[in-house]
Amino acid sequence: MPKDETVERPTKRTEHRIVFATRQAQRGWRDLRATALNAMADAWDALTRDPEANNPTCHPLRGDLGTITVDGVAHVRRQYELPGGARIWFYVTPGRPGTVHLTDVHTHHPNATK
Repeated sequence: MPKDETVERPTKRTEHRIVFATRQAQRGWRDLRATALNAMADAWDALTRDPEANNPTCHPLRGDLGTITVDGVAHVRRQYELPGGARIWFYVTPGRPGTVHLTDVHTHHPNATK
């Protein structure tokens, strides 16, 4: 057993799981986690508990950005806003629990939504 290996946060059976849908999302998550750890922990909690909440922090994107098609299936693309302009873009697939697919993680406010 490797010494000091990080323990992954367990999720409850009712919580959504989070997966990386793109390499960009994986890199962005790593970079954002390095600079905004507390905000990322809050984002994790929100995205595992209720990723489809509609409030000033978490909501669907508008216009052309509001839909993403994956394997021929259209999904609502949503945004979670972090302090300082960082954004997490994702879509949710249903299930018990569902899955949150991270498509883009921006360390600053993305130009596409300015």
